[in-house]
Amino acid sequence: MAEIEREMMEYDVVIVGAGPAGLSAAIRLKQLDADLDVVVLEKGSEVGAHILSGAVLDPCGLDALIPDWKEKGAPLNTLVEEDNFFMLGEAGKVRIPNFPMPPLMNNHGNYIVSMGNVCRWMAEQAEELGVEIFPGMACSELVYGDKGEVKGVVAGVFGLEADGSLGPNSEPGMELHGKYVFLSEGVRGSLSKEVIERYDLAAGKEPQKYGVGMKEIWEIDPAKHKEGTVTHTMGWPLGSNAGGGSFIYHLENNQVYVGFVVHLNYKNPHLFPYMEFQRFKHHPMVAELLEGGKRVAYGARAITEGGWQSMPRLVASGVALLGCSAGMVNVPRIKGNHNAMLSGKAAAEAAYDAIKAGRSGDELQTYEEDVRSGPIAKDLKKVRNVKPMWSKWGLAASLTLGGLDMWTNTFGFSLFGTLKHGKNDAQSTEPAASHKPIDYPKPDGVLSFDRLTNVSFSFTNHEESQPAHLRLKDATKPIYDNLPMYAEPAQRYCPAGVYEVLEKDGKPEFVVNFQNCVHCKTCDIKDPAENITWTTPQGGDGPNYPNM
Repeated sequence: MAEIEREMMEYDVVIVGAGPAGLSAAIRLKQLDADLDVVVLEKGSEVGAHILSGAVLDPCGLDALIPDWKEKGAPLNTLVEEDNFFMLGEAGKVRIPNFPMPPLMNNHGNYIVSMGNVCRWMAEQAEELGVEIFPGMACSELVYGDKGEVKGVVAGVFGLEADGSLGPNSEPGMELHGKYVFLSEGVRGSLSKEVIERYDLAAGKEPQKYGVGMKEIWEIDPAKHKEGTVTHTMGWPLGSNAGGGSFIYHLENNQVYVGFVVHLNYKNPHLFPYMEFQRFKHHPMVAELLEGGKRVAYGARAITEGGWQSMPRLVASGVALLGCSAGMVNVPRIKGNHNAMLSGKAAAEAAYDAIKAGRSGDELQTYEEDVRSGPIAKDLKKVRNVKPMWSKWGLAASLTLGGLDMWTNTFGFSLFGTLKHGKNDAQSTEPAASHKPIDYPKPDGVLSFDRLTNVSFSFTNHEESQPAHLRLKDATKPIYDNLPMYAEPAQRYCPAGVYEVLEKDGKPEFVVNFQNCVHCKTCDIKDPAENITWTTPQGGDGPNYPNM
Protein backbone atom coordinates (compact mmCIF):
# COMPACT_ATOMS: atom_id res chain seq x y z
CA MET A 1 0.00 0.00 0.00
CA ALA A 2 2.93 2.37 0.70
CA GLU A 3 4.00 2.42 -3.00
CA ILE A 4 0.56 3.27 -4.36
CA GLU A 5 0.37 6.59 -6.16
CA ARG A 6 -2.38 8.73 -4.73
CA GLU A 7 -3.82 12.13 -5.41
CA MET A 8 -2.65 14.61 -2.79
CA MET A 9 -4.36 17.66 -1.29
CA GLU A 10 -2.76 20.32 0.94
CA TYR A 11 -4.43 22.01 3.91
CA ASP A 12 -3.32 24.07 6.84
CA VAL A 13 -4.94 21.70 9.33
CA VAL A 14 -6.29 18.18 8.74
CA ILE A 15 -8.77 17.00 11.38
CA VAL A 16 -9.70 13.32 11.75
CA GLY A 17 -13.15 12.86 13.27
CA ALA A 18 -16.26 15.07 13.27
CA GLY A 19 -17.03 14.71 16.95
CA PRO A 20 -17.24 17.57 19.45
CA ALA A 21 -13.44 17.92 19.68
CA GLY A 22 -12.72 17.94 15.95
CA LEU A 23 -15.59 20.23 15.06
CA SER A 24 -14.68 22.65 17.86
CA ALA A 25 -11.13 22.82 16.52
CA ALA A 26 -12.38 23.45 12.99
CA ILE A 27 -14.77 26.20 14.10
CA ARG A 28 -12.15 27.93 16.23
CA LEU A 29 -9.54 27.87 13.47
CA LYS A 30 -11.90 29.61 11.07
CA GLN A 31 -13.00 32.07 13.76
CA LEU A 32 -9.36 33.05 14.16
CA ASP A 33 -8.53 33.22 10.45
CA ALA A 34 -11.13 32.78 7.74
CA ASP A 35 -8.39 32.17 5.18
CA LEU A 36 -7.04 29.01 6.81
CA ASP A 37 -7.69 25.82 4.83
CA VAL A 38 -9.30 23.36 7.24
CA VAL A 39 -10.69 19.92 6.46
CA VAL A 40 -12.59 17.48 8.69
CA LEU A 41 -12.68 13.80 7.71
CA GLU A 42 -15.43 11.64 9.21
CA LYS A 43 -15.66 7.85 8.83
CA GLY A 44 -19.41 7.75 9.49
CA SER A 45 -21.89 7.97 6.64
CA GLU A 46 -22.84 11.43 7.92
CA VAL A 47 -21.78 13.65 10.78
CA GLY A 48 -23.29 12.17 13.93
CA ALA A 49 -23.72 8.64 12.54
CA HIS A 50 -21.00 7.29 14.85
CA ILE A 51 -21.62 9.59 17.83
CA LEU A 52 -22.91 7.84 20.93
CA SER A 53 -22.93 9.54 24.31
CA GLY A 54 -25.20 9.69 27.40
CA ALA A 55 -25.55 12.66 27.33
CA VAL A 56 -25.97 15.38 29.89
CA LEU A 57 -23.95 18.24 28.44
CA ASP A 58 -22.17 20.86 30.51
CA PRO A 59 -22.47 23.84 28.14
CA CYS A 60 -19.17 25.45 29.27
CA GLY A 61 -17.42 24.17 26.13
CA LEU A 62 -20.06 25.67 23.85
CA ASP A 63 -20.09 28.87 25.90
CA ALA A 64 -16.37 29.29 25.24
CA LEU A 65 -16.59 28.40 21.56
CA ILE A 66 -19.91 29.88 20.37
CA PRO A 67 -21.24 32.18 23.12
CA ASP A 68 -24.46 32.87 21.17
CA TRP A 69 -25.26 29.19 20.62
CA LYS A 70 -28.84 29.65 21.86
CA GLU A 71 -29.56 32.33 19.28
CA LYS A 72 -27.98 30.14 16.61
CA GLY A 73 -30.36 27.28 17.37
CA ALA A 74 -28.11 24.72 19.04
CA PRO A 75 -30.17 21.61 19.86
CA LEU A 76 -29.89 21.98 23.63
CA ASN A 77 -33.60 21.83 24.35
CA THR A 78 -33.99 20.00 27.65
CA LEU A 79 -32.61 21.69 30.75
CA VAL A 80 -32.00 19.36 33.70
CA GLU A 81 -34.80 19.97 36.22
CA GLU A 82 -34.37 17.05 38.62
CA ASP A 83 -31.26 15.09 39.62
CA ASN A 84 -31.66 11.66 41.29
CA PHE A 85 -29.13 9.12 42.48
CA PHE A 86 -30.13 5.62 43.67
CA MET A 87 -28.40 2.59 45.11
CA LEU A 88 -30.23 -0.47 43.79
CA GLY A 89 -30.86 -3.85 45.34
CA GLU A 90 -32.49 -6.66 43.39
CA ALA A 91 -36.01 -5.58 44.30
CA GLY A 92 -35.64 -2.19 45.93
CA LYS A 93 -33.77 1.08 45.94
CA VAL A 94 -32.35 3.65 48.31
CA ARG A 95 -32.08 7.26 47.23
CA ILE A 96 -28.76 8.93 47.97
CA PRO A 97 -29.49 12.54 48.96
CA ASN A 98 -27.96 15.27 46.84
CA PHE A 99 -26.75 17.56 49.63
CA PRO A 100 -23.61 15.56 50.67
CA MET A 101 -22.37 15.43 47.09
CA PRO A 102 -19.63 17.82 45.97
CA PRO A 103 -20.86 20.81 43.92
CA LEU A 104 -19.26 19.43 40.74
CA MET A 105 -21.80 16.57 40.78
CA ASN A 106 -24.74 18.94 40.42
CA ASN A 107 -26.39 18.71 36.98
CA HIS A 108 -28.50 21.85 37.23
CA GLY A 109 -27.60 24.21 34.40
CA ASN A 110 -26.75 21.25 32.15
CA TYR A 111 -28.78 19.90 29.24
CA ILE A 112 -29.99 16.45 28.18
CA VAL A 113 -28.94 16.21 24.55
CA SER A 114 -28.33 13.96 21.60
CA MET A 115 -24.63 14.53 20.95
CA GLY A 116 -25.19 13.22 17.43
CA ASN A 117 -27.57 16.11 16.81
CA VAL A 118 -25.27 18.58 18.59
CA CYS A 119 -22.46 17.50 16.25
CA ARG A 120 -24.72 17.84 13.21
CA TRP A 121 -25.47 21.40 14.28
CA MET A 122 -21.78 22.12 14.94
CA ALA A 123 -20.96 20.82 11.45
CA GLU A 124 -23.41 23.35 10.01
CA GLN A 125 -21.67 26.15 11.94
CA ALA A 126 -18.28 24.94 10.69
CA GLU A 127 -19.39 24.77 7.06
CA GLU A 128 -20.85 28.28 7.26
CA LEU A 129 -17.36 29.43 8.27
CA GLY A 130 -15.82 27.65 5.27
CA VAL A 131 -14.62 24.37 6.78
CA GLU A 132 -14.62 21.45 4.35
CA ILE A 133 -16.27 18.38 5.91
CA PHE A 134 -16.12 15.00 4.19
CA PRO A 135 -18.28 12.28 5.76
CA GLY A 136 -17.84 8.68 4.64
CA MET A 137 -14.07 9.18 4.51
CA ALA A 138 -12.31 6.77 6.84
CA CYS A 139 -8.68 7.63 7.59
CA SER A 140 -6.81 4.33 7.36
CA GLU A 141 -3.15 5.42 7.51
CA LEU A 142 -0.91 8.19 8.74
CA VAL A 143 1.55 9.84 6.37
CA TYR A 144 4.97 10.64 7.82
CA GLY A 145 7.45 13.26 6.62
CA ASP A 146 11.20 13.01 6.13
CA LYS A 147 11.91 14.09 9.71
CA GLY A 148 9.53 11.57 11.24
CA GLU A 149 6.73 14.07 11.70
CA VAL A 150 3.07 13.35 10.98
CA LYS A 151 2.27 15.29 7.82
CA GLY A 152 -1.08 13.85 6.79
CA VAL A 153 -3.44 10.92 6.45
CA VAL A 154 -4.66 8.50 3.82
CA ALA A 155 -8.45 8.68 3.45
CA GLY A 156 -11.11 7.31 1.15
CA VAL A 157 -9.80 3.81 0.41
CA PHE A 158 -12.71 1.80 -1.00
CA GLY A 159 -13.36 -1.58 -2.55
CA LEU A 160 -10.35 -3.56 -1.34
CA GLU A 161 -10.33 -7.29 -1.99
CA ALA A 162 -10.93 -9.61 0.96
CA ASP A 163 -7.17 -10.16 1.33
CA GLY A 164 -6.53 -6.42 1.53
CA SER A 165 -5.16 -6.03 -1.99
CA LEU A 166 -6.34 -3.58 -4.62
CA GLY A 167 -8.80 -5.03 -7.10
CA PRO A 168 -10.21 -3.78 -10.41
CA ASN A 169 -12.92 -1.77 -8.65
CA SER A 170 -10.79 -0.47 -5.78
CA GLU A 171 -10.21 3.20 -5.04
CA PRO A 172 -6.76 3.75 -3.47
CA GLY A 173 -7.84 6.89 -1.64
CA MET A 174 -5.95 10.15 -1.40
CA GLU A 175 -3.36 11.74 0.84
CA LEU A 176 -4.42 14.86 2.71
CA HIS A 177 -1.44 16.78 4.04
CA GLY A 178 -1.51 19.50 6.65
CA LYS A 179 0.86 21.74 8.52
CA TYR A 180 -0.71 20.04 11.53
CA VAL A 181 -2.90 16.95 11.92
CA PHE A 182 -5.49 16.76 14.73
CA LEU A 183 -6.67 13.31 15.80
CA SER A 184 -10.15 13.54 17.31
CA GLU A 185 -11.22 9.95 16.71
CA GLY A 186 -12.82 9.37 20.10
CA VAL A 187 -11.98 6.49 22.41
CA ARG A 188 -9.20 4.11 21.30
CA GLY A 189 -8.88 5.56 17.82
CA SER A 190 -6.65 3.46 15.58
CA LEU A 191 -4.47 6.36 14.39
CA SER A 192 -4.25 7.82 17.89
CA LYS A 193 -3.16 4.42 19.20
CA GLU A 194 -0.40 4.33 16.56
CA VAL A 195 0.79 7.83 17.44
CA ILE A 196 0.85 7.10 21.17
CA GLU A 197 2.96 4.00 20.57
CA ARG A 198 5.26 5.48 17.91
CA TYR A 199 6.17 8.57 19.93
CA ASP A 200 5.93 6.87 23.36
CA LEU A 201 3.41 9.46 24.51
CA ALA A 202 2.19 7.29 27.40
CA ALA A 203 5.64 7.06 29.00
CA GLY A 204 5.43 7.81 32.72
CA LYS A 205 1.62 7.75 32.69
CA GLU A 206 -0.77 5.27 34.23
CA PRO A 207 -2.46 2.74 31.90
CA GLN A 208 -5.62 4.07 30.31
CA LYS A 209 -8.77 2.54 31.82
CA TYR A 210 -12.09 2.02 30.08
CA GLY A 211 -15.72 1.13 30.45
CA VAL A 212 -18.22 -0.11 27.89
CA GLY A 213 -21.37 1.98 27.67
CA MET A 214 -24.56 0.58 26.14
CA LYS A 215 -27.56 2.72 25.39
CA GLU A 216 -31.13 2.38 24.19
CA ILE A 217 -33.61 5.09 23.26
CA TRP A 218 -37.15 4.38 24.43
CA GLU A 219 -40.44 6.06 23.66
CA ILE A 220 -42.49 5.74 26.83
CA ASP A 221 -46.02 6.37 28.07
CA PRO A 222 -46.47 10.18 28.26
CA ALA A 223 -47.97 9.77 31.74
CA LYS A 224 -44.62 8.43 32.99
CA HIS A 225 -42.44 10.93 31.20
CA LYS A 226 -40.80 13.69 33.26
CA GLU A 227 -38.86 15.91 30.88
CA GLY A 228 -35.60 17.13 32.37
CA THR A 229 -35.22 14.32 34.91
CA VAL A 230 -31.79 12.77 35.29
CA THR A 231 -31.37 9.51 37.22
CA HIS A 232 -28.18 7.58 37.95
CA THR A 233 -27.93 4.24 39.74
CA MET A 234 -25.25 1.98 41.14
CA GLY A 235 -25.31 -1.47 42.73
CA TRP A 236 -27.61 -4.19 41.33
CA PRO A 237 -27.23 -6.09 39.06
CA LEU A 238 -23.43 -5.76 39.03
CA GLY A 239 -22.82 -6.06 42.75
CA SER A 240 -19.24 -7.14 43.43
CA ASN A 241 -18.79 -8.59 39.93
CA ALA A 242 -17.84 -5.28 38.31
CA GLY A 243 -17.90 -1.55 38.71
CA GLY A 244 -20.41 0.49 36.78
CA GLY A 245 -23.90 1.88 36.86
CA SER A 246 -26.80 3.21 34.86
CA PHE A 247 -28.29 6.43 33.55
CA ILE A 248 -31.88 7.29 32.70
CA TYR A 249 -32.43 10.68 31.06
CA HIS A 250 -35.85 12.08 30.14
CA LEU A 251 -35.50 14.25 27.04
CA GLU A 252 -38.22 15.79 24.88
CA ASN A 253 -40.92 14.00 22.85
CA ASN A 254 -41.64 11.38 25.53
CA GLN A 255 -38.26 9.79 24.91
CA VAL A 256 -35.88 8.38 27.50
CA TYR A 257 -32.22 7.46 27.18
CA VAL A 258 -31.56 4.25 29.10
CA GLY A 259 -27.89 3.42 29.46
CA PHE A 260 -25.60 1.09 31.34
CA VAL A 261 -21.85 1.27 31.89
CA VAL A 262 -19.61 -1.63 32.93
CA HIS A 263 -16.02 -0.89 33.89
CA LEU A 264 -13.74 -3.11 31.81
CA ASN A 265 -11.35 -3.96 34.64
CA TYR A 266 -13.65 -6.76 35.79
CA LYS A 267 -11.95 -10.01 36.77
CA ASN A 268 -14.56 -12.68 36.00
CA PRO A 269 -14.38 -13.64 32.29
CA HIS A 270 -17.88 -15.13 32.57
CA LEU A 271 -19.30 -11.63 33.04
CA PHE A 272 -21.55 -10.59 30.15
CA PRO A 273 -21.88 -6.77 30.15
CA TYR A 274 -24.67 -6.69 27.58
CA MET A 275 -26.77 -9.15 29.59
CA GLU A 276 -26.16 -7.15 32.77
CA PHE A 277 -27.70 -4.20 30.93
CA GLN A 278 -30.70 -6.27 29.84
CA ARG A 279 -31.18 -7.63 33.35
CA PHE A 280 -31.03 -4.11 34.79
CA LYS A 281 -34.18 -3.14 32.87
CA HIS A 282 -36.15 -5.73 34.84
CA HIS A 283 -35.53 -3.92 38.12
CA PRO A 284 -38.98 -2.80 39.37
CA MET A 285 -38.05 0.90 39.18
CA VAL A 286 -36.94 0.61 35.54
CA ALA A 287 -39.51 -1.93 34.39
CA GLU A 288 -42.37 0.24 35.65
CA LEU A 289 -41.02 3.19 33.65
CA LEU A 290 -40.53 1.25 30.40
CA GLU A 291 -43.66 -0.95 30.42
CA GLY A 292 -45.95 0.06 27.58
CA GLY A 293 -43.09 1.80 25.77
CA LYS A 294 -40.90 0.70 22.91
CA ARG A 295 -37.18 0.70 22.23
CA VAL A 296 -36.34 2.63 19.06
CA ALA A 297 -32.52 2.61 18.95
CA TYR A 298 -29.50 0.81 20.42
CA GLY A 299 -25.76 1.36 20.41
CA ALA A 300 -22.57 0.85 22.38
CA ARG A 301 -19.26 2.63 22.85
CA ALA A 302 -16.17 2.36 24.99
CA ILE A 303 -15.55 5.19 27.47
CA THR A 304 -12.18 6.42 28.73
CA GLU A 305 -12.03 6.24 32.52
CA GLY A 306 -8.35 6.65 33.40
CA GLY A 307 -8.64 10.39 33.89
CA TRP A 308 -5.85 12.79 34.74
CA GLN A 309 -3.10 10.29 35.52
CA SER A 310 -3.72 8.25 32.35
CA MET A 311 -3.80 11.11 29.86
CA PRO A 312 -0.79 10.72 27.54
CA ARG A 313 1.36 13.53 26.26
CA LEU A 314 -0.90 15.26 23.75
CA VAL A 315 1.52 16.36 21.04
CA ALA A 316 4.25 14.98 18.82
CA SER A 317 5.79 16.40 15.66
CA GLY A 318 2.96 17.58 13.44
CA VAL A 319 0.16 15.94 15.42
CA ALA A 320 -2.10 16.57 18.41
CA LEU A 321 -4.55 14.34 20.30
CA LEU A 322 -7.92 15.92 21.07
CA GLY A 323 -10.77 14.95 23.39
CA CYS A 324 -11.31 11.28 24.06
CA SER A 325 -8.42 10.33 21.78
CA ALA A 326 -6.44 11.37 24.86
CA GLY A 327 -9.05 10.46 27.49
CA MET A 328 -10.66 13.57 28.97
CA VAL A 329 -13.77 12.09 30.63
CA ASN A 330 -14.65 13.18 34.15
CA VAL A 331 -15.68 9.75 35.46
CA PRO A 332 -17.91 10.61 38.44
CA ARG A 333 -19.70 13.26 36.38
CA ILE A 334 -19.93 10.86 33.39
CA LYS A 335 -19.04 13.81 31.17
CA GLY A 336 -16.36 14.39 28.58
CA ASN A 337 -18.00 16.34 25.78
CA HIS A 338 -17.32 19.73 27.38
CA ASN A 339 -13.62 18.87 27.75
CA ALA A 340 -13.53 17.61 24.15
CA MET A 341 -14.81 20.99 22.98
CA LEU A 342 -12.35 22.88 25.16
CA SER A 343 -9.47 20.74 23.88
CA GLY A 344 -10.45 21.42 20.28
CA LYS A 345 -10.53 25.14 20.96
CA ALA A 346 -7.13 25.04 22.68
CA ALA A 347 -5.52 22.99 19.90
CA ALA A 348 -6.89 25.36 17.27
CA GLU A 349 -5.46 28.39 19.06
CA ALA A 350 -2.04 26.73 19.34
CA ALA A 351 -2.05 25.78 15.64
CA TYR A 352 -3.19 29.26 14.59
CA ASP A 353 -0.31 30.89 16.50
CA ALA A 354 2.17 28.40 15.01
CA ILE A 355 0.99 28.86 11.42
CA LYS A 356 0.94 32.63 11.86
CA ALA A 357 4.59 32.37 12.98
CA GLY A 358 5.48 30.36 9.87
CA ARG A 359 5.84 27.02 11.65
CA SER A 360 4.63 23.59 10.61
CA GLY A 361 5.19 19.95 11.52
CA ASP A 362 6.53 20.68 15.02
CA GLU A 363 5.08 20.08 18.49
CA LEU A 364 2.23 22.35 19.54
CA GLN A 365 3.58 22.71 23.05
CA THR A 366 1.25 25.56 23.98
CA TYR A 367 -1.71 23.19 23.45
CA GLU A 368 -0.17 20.72 25.89
CA GLU A 369 0.41 23.51 28.40
CA ASP A 370 -3.14 24.83 28.03
CA VAL A 371 -4.68 21.42 28.75
CA ARG A 372 -2.33 20.71 31.66
CA SER A 373 -3.00 24.04 33.38
CA GLY A 374 -6.37 25.31 32.13
CA PRO A 375 -10.04 24.41 32.66
CA ILE A 376 -9.61 20.78 31.54
CA ALA A 377 -6.94 20.24 34.20
CA LYS A 378 -9.12 21.92 36.80
CA ASP A 379 -11.98 19.58 35.91
CA LEU A 380 -10.01 16.33 35.81
CA LYS A 381 -7.57 16.80 38.69
CA LYS A 382 -10.41 17.18 41.20
CA VAL A 383 -11.75 13.70 40.46
CA ARG A 384 -8.53 11.84 39.67
CA ASN A 385 -8.77 9.42 42.60
CA VAL A 386 -12.39 8.28 42.27
CA LYS A 387 -11.76 5.61 39.63
CA PRO A 388 -8.65 4.03 41.27
CA MET A 389 -10.45 4.01 44.64
CA TRP A 390 -13.38 2.18 43.08
CA SER A 391 -11.07 -0.32 41.37
CA LYS A 392 -8.94 -1.01 44.45
CA TRP A 393 -11.40 -0.75 47.35
CA GLY A 394 -14.88 -1.19 45.89
CA LEU A 395 -18.09 0.78 45.55
CA ALA A 396 -18.63 1.77 49.19
CA ALA A 397 -15.12 3.15 49.56
CA SER A 398 -15.34 5.07 46.30
CA LEU A 399 -18.56 6.73 47.45
CA THR A 400 -17.25 7.73 50.88
CA LEU A 401 -13.54 8.31 50.32
CA GLY A 402 -14.05 9.47 46.74
CA GLY A 403 -16.67 11.96 47.90
CA LEU A 404 -14.31 13.19 50.63
CA ASP A 405 -11.48 13.53 48.11
CA MET A 406 -13.65 15.52 45.70
CA TRP A 407 -14.72 17.83 48.53
CA THR A 408 -11.14 18.50 49.65
CA ASN A 409 -10.07 18.97 46.02
CA THR A 410 -12.72 21.69 45.81
CA PHE A 411 -10.45 23.58 48.21
CA GLY A 412 -7.29 22.74 46.30
CA PHE A 413 -5.77 19.73 48.06
CA SER A 414 -6.11 15.95 48.31
CA LEU A 415 -5.53 13.69 51.31
CA PHE A 416 -4.57 10.90 48.91
CA GLY A 417 -2.23 12.59 46.45
CA THR A 418 -2.63 10.91 43.08
CA LEU A 419 -3.48 7.20 43.21
CA LYS A 420 -2.34 4.73 40.56
CA HIS A 421 -4.47 2.42 38.45
CA GLY A 422 -2.11 -0.55 38.17
CA LYS A 423 -3.00 -3.11 35.51
CA ASN A 424 -4.64 -2.33 32.21
CA ASP A 425 -8.10 -3.78 31.60
CA ALA A 426 -6.93 -6.74 29.53
CA GLN A 427 -4.52 -7.80 32.28
CA SER A 428 -7.29 -7.55 34.88
CA THR A 429 -9.06 -10.62 33.46
CA GLU A 430 -8.55 -13.72 35.62
CA PRO A 431 -8.75 -17.41 34.60
CA ALA A 432 -12.25 -18.79 34.18
CA ALA A 433 -11.50 -21.58 36.66
CA SER A 434 -11.17 -18.97 39.41
CA HIS A 435 -14.75 -17.78 38.96
CA LYS A 436 -18.24 -19.21 38.78
CA PRO A 437 -20.21 -18.94 35.53
CA ILE A 438 -23.10 -16.45 35.70
CA ASP A 439 -26.60 -17.59 34.77
CA TYR A 440 -28.38 -14.82 32.90
CA PRO A 441 -32.15 -14.80 32.31
CA LYS A 442 -33.26 -15.15 28.73
CA PRO A 443 -34.41 -11.82 27.23
CA ASP A 444 -38.19 -11.56 27.13
CA GLY A 445 -38.41 -9.55 23.90
CA VAL A 446 -40.42 -6.84 25.68
CA LEU A 447 -38.05 -5.12 28.10
CA SER A 448 -34.90 -7.09 27.25
CA PHE A 449 -33.58 -8.22 23.88
CA ASP A 450 -30.98 -10.53 22.40
CA ARG A 451 -27.88 -8.85 20.99
CA LEU A 452 -28.51 -9.43 17.30
CA THR A 453 -32.04 -8.04 17.51
CA ASN A 454 -30.74 -4.98 19.29
CA VAL A 455 -27.87 -4.50 16.83
CA SER A 456 -30.47 -4.16 14.08
CA PHE A 457 -31.62 -1.04 15.94
CA SER A 458 -28.15 0.48 15.54
CA PHE A 459 -28.70 0.41 11.75
CA THR A 460 -25.22 -1.04 11.28
CA ASN A 461 -24.01 -2.02 7.83
CA HIS A 462 -20.64 -3.15 6.45
CA GLU A 463 -19.71 -4.09 2.91
CA GLU A 464 -19.13 -7.82 3.37
CA SER A 465 -16.55 -8.31 0.62
CA GLN A 466 -13.98 -5.99 2.23
CA PRO A 467 -11.20 -7.22 4.54
CA ALA A 468 -12.29 -7.72 8.15
CA HIS A 469 -11.38 -4.58 10.06
CA LEU A 470 -11.05 -6.62 13.27
CA ARG A 471 -7.62 -8.20 13.01
CA LEU A 472 -6.14 -11.03 15.02
CA LYS A 473 -2.41 -10.78 15.65
CA ASP A 474 -2.35 -14.56 16.14
CA ALA A 475 -5.32 -16.50 14.73
CA THR A 476 -4.61 -19.49 17.01
CA LYS A 477 -4.88 -17.64 20.32
CA PRO A 478 -8.69 -17.53 20.66
CA ILE A 479 -9.06 -21.33 20.56
CA TYR A 480 -5.72 -22.51 21.95
CA ASP A 481 -5.20 -19.90 24.68
CA ASN A 482 -8.32 -17.84 25.44
CA LEU A 483 -10.86 -20.66 25.27
CA PRO A 484 -9.22 -23.05 27.78
CA MET A 485 -7.90 -20.31 30.05
CA TYR A 486 -10.66 -17.65 29.96
CA ALA A 487 -13.66 -19.44 28.36
CA GLU A 488 -13.03 -17.06 25.40
CA PRO A 489 -14.59 -13.88 26.84
CA ALA A 490 -14.89 -12.21 23.40
CA GLN A 491 -18.16 -14.13 23.12
CA ARG A 492 -19.45 -12.03 26.01
CA TYR A 493 -17.61 -8.70 26.26
CA CYS A 494 -18.62 -7.65 22.75
CA PRO A 495 -21.99 -5.82 22.93
CA ALA A 496 -22.76 -6.58 19.28
CA GLY A 497 -22.27 -10.36 19.00
CA VAL A 498 -19.27 -10.06 16.68
CA TYR A 499 -17.34 -12.99 18.17
CA GLU A 500 -18.55 -16.59 18.41
CA VAL A 501 -17.04 -19.97 19.17
CA LEU A 502 -18.79 -22.53 16.96
CA GLU A 503 -18.20 -26.22 16.45
CA LYS A 504 -16.91 -27.34 13.06
CA ASP A 505 -16.06 -30.97 12.31
CA GLY A 506 -16.14 -31.68 16.02
CA LYS A 507 -13.68 -28.91 16.87
CA PRO A 508 -14.20 -25.37 18.19
CA GLU A 509 -13.76 -22.56 15.68
CA PHE A 510 -13.45 -18.81 16.38
CA VAL A 511 -15.74 -16.78 14.12
CA VAL A 512 -15.53 -13.01 13.59
CA ASN A 513 -18.80 -11.51 12.32
CA PHE A 514 -17.31 -8.10 11.56
CA GLN A 515 -20.52 -7.04 9.82
CA ASN A 516 -22.15 -6.67 13.28
CA CYS A 517 -19.48 -4.31 14.65
CA VAL A 518 -20.79 -1.06 16.16
CA HIS A 519 -17.24 0.34 16.48
CA CYS A 520 -17.25 0.32 20.29
CA LYS A 521 -13.55 -0.83 20.46
CA THR A 522 -14.17 -3.06 23.52
CA CYS A 523 -12.38 -5.99 21.89
CA ASP A 524 -9.26 -3.89 21.29
CA ILE A 525 -9.27 -3.09 25.03
CA LYS A 526 -10.48 -6.17 26.93
CA ASP A 527 -9.10 -9.18 25.06
CA PRO A 528 -6.89 -10.88 27.70
CA ALA A 529 -4.25 -11.78 25.10
CA GLU A 530 -4.40 -8.24 23.65
CA ASN A 531 -4.70 -10.07 20.36
CA ILE A 532 -7.44 -8.06 18.60
CA THR A 533 -6.72 -4.81 16.77
CA TRP A 534 -9.60 -2.60 15.69
CA THR A 535 -8.95 -0.76 12.42
CA THR A 536 -11.21 1.37 10.27
CA PRO A 537 -13.46 -0.33 7.72
CA GLN A 538 -14.16 1.59 4.54
CA GLY A 539 -15.83 4.95 4.96
CA GLY A 540 -19.55 5.10 5.64
CA ASP A 541 -19.66 1.61 7.13
CA GLY A 542 -20.68 0.85 10.70
CA PRO A 543 -23.61 2.11 12.74
CA ASN A 544 -25.95 4.84 11.58
CA TYR A 545 -27.15 6.27 14.86
CA PRO A 546 -30.12 8.62 14.43
CA ASN A 547 -30.26 10.57 17.71
CA MET A 548 -27.61 9.08 19.98
